[in-house]
Amino acid sequence: MVSTRLSRLEGHRRKFLAIVDETPECQRATHYAAARAKNSNGGVVLLYIIPAGDFREWLGVEEIMRAEAREEAEAVVAKAAQSIRETLGIEPEIVIREGIASEQINAQIEDDRDIAILVLAAGSAKEGPGPLVSSIGGRGAAFPIPVTVIPENLSDEEIDALS
Repeated sequence: MVSTRLSRLEGHRRKFLAIVDETPECQRATHYAAARAKNSNGGVVLLYIIPAGDFREWLGVEEIMRAEAREEAEAVVAKAAQSIRETLGIEPEIVIREGIASEQINAQIEDDRDIAILVLAAGSAKEGPGPLVSSIGGRGAAFPIPVTVIPENLSDEEIDALS
């Protein structure tokens, strides 16, 4: 059970949560989330999830690998944030978490009760739309807020018209 959303209360604003990764469709989700946030006087949260790794058997290497993963995450999310600043003129919040994607998304939604909508983008690869989008239909990742799925093939102009 998720706690009550605060985004409709006075002094709060609705936030759109977009997952940032290195997939081609990621830019579609971040652009849509930011455009919706701008058009509704809301906020956008960019969440990058570092996959949980089990490096305990490599004691001295674990911290180095974690630091490298963190640096990579910061670089990827900084690029997405810069794109939002340049194209839409809004400042996104940036969050980096480590663990299983669906668990970390749910944890972020629980931690920030102003988040009202999760925005994902569907890929067009023959393997399917992507693991998060695929999990929506199953029991693996039931999210406690509405989820908007953006097709990868929409242009910025088409996304702006929808948002």
